[in-house]
Amino acid sequence: MDFIIDFFINSYSETSFTMILLEFTAFVFGIVSVVYAQKENILVFPTGIICTVITVYILFDAQYFGDMMMNLYYSSMSIYGWWNWTRLKNDNSTIEITYTSFNERIIALVLFILTIIVTYTVYIFNITTIELVNYIDIFTSGIFFVAMWFMANKKIENWIFWIIGDLITIPLYSYRGLGMLSIQYLIFTILAIQGYNKWKKSLAK
Repeated sequence: MDFIIDFFINSYSETSFTMILLEFTAFVFGIVSVVYAQKENILVFPTGIICTVITVYILFDAQYFGDMMMNLYYSSMSIYGWWNWTRLKNDNSTIEITYTSFNERIIALVLFILTIIVTYTVYIFNITTIELVNYIDIFTSGIFFVAMWFMANKKIENWIFWIIGDLITIPLYSYRGLGMLSIQYLIFTILAIQGYNKWKKSLAK
């Protein structure tokens, strides 16, 4: 019980009401966005943009620059995904759920490596000492970068990358004292597993 009190209350004892409200708002819209993603609903993108824009500010304030860069990317990729999912040809959507091709996996690997390099560079120019949690942040940044790109292109593998990244991020945010975001990523993991199963059934049809 003491751990729960410390995790959800004491860790926010010196946090302003505005920041708590912003974190809670990001928490709600983040979950709503993933639920819409499960259903292939276009609202995944506007709700996701609200979540990521708020999260960018929270992470910038906390100086977690790797995660901040990723959320900036999520915002821009959400705009691309919004456009991509709504493209029509002969009154039908031009993008459907598919598995990734060999070439797309190569592109994903390149994006993963580039993201790690860019995120590492951002840290070098903003903090003097890069610690273990920062390296974990850099690694998950690459995972989430690929996940978002796959999501925008309706690749079923996006859920696998979300699950891996979420499982790593849960203890990372817990360690940082961001209780709500840690719980959010726990819920994200559950929703991502459900999303993978739903998309797989849809693909089978």
